[in-house]
This record gives sequence, structure tokens and C-alpha cells, in this order.
Amino acid sequence: MSKSATSKPPQSSRAAVISWQLAQTLWVGGLWVLQFVVLPGIAQAGLAPLLVQEIAGRLDPSLIGLAAVCVVVQAIALLSAQGLLSLWRDMRGQLLLTVAVMALSNLLVRQYFEAEYWLRFSYLVMAFCGLLLVLQPAPGQSRSV
Repeated sequence: MSKSATSKPPQSSRAAVISWQLAQTLWVGGLWVLQFVVLPGIAQAGLAPLLVQEIAGRLDPSLIGLAAVCVVVQAIALLSAQGLLSLWRDMRGQLLLTVAVMALSNLLVRQYFEAEYWLRFSYLVMAFCGLLLVLQPAPGQSRSV
């Protein structure tokens, strides 16, 4: 066998895959765990609904900020593996751009406007885009069927 058939992938692509997966786990898992585990859990513990709403109001912006930072990390990993055009042409890039716009709009609307429906809508769009990203292979990996 030739050396190229048995050689390991370059270290930079391995680092990109690892950073992609770690960032994705943090923000996608965080969004879903907060909405479907933490908040229902503290509501079921008997806390007052206004207190649960206050906790959610404090945790949501932090988690959305974390999601924005992790999306930037994922975009850098995608750019290093596939190039600049991958942000527009690749589904992963399009989903990352969508999440970045939704995170930015969520944080801006939270700061300057009173639009609870937009906050909830943008949160859900980020969560479902995250689920679609989980179904996509990391940059540099082949699609397994």
C-alpha cells in the first residue's frame, strides 16, 4: 500500500473537527437542555412561575451569547476546512449564518425592544437549526449512511 492510503488526516483538520463537535455540543445541547430539562425541572420543583420566568430571563441571554461564540468557532472550522464560499454554498454554512443572525437579533431585541414573540421565535429557529447541524457531518469528515 502507498503511504497516502494509510496516513492519518492532517492535524489541522482533526483540530477543526474536534472544535466543530465541541462547539456544537455546547450550544445546541445548551439550548435544548435549558428549555426541556432545566426550566421544566425548576418549575416542577414548586418555584413560583415569576421566579422561573426570571431565571429563564437571566439564563437565556447568556446561553444565546454562548451560542453566538460557538457559531463563530464553527464558522472558523468550516472556513479552514472548505474555504470562504462554504458559508454561502454549504448547508452547514447557511445554517451557521442563520443562527448568527438570529442570535444577534435576539440579543438586540432583548436590549432595545419589548418583543417577547420575536425572542421566542428566534430562540426556536436557533434550536432547530442546531438540530439540523447535528445531522450534518463535521467539516473534513465524510458523510456516513
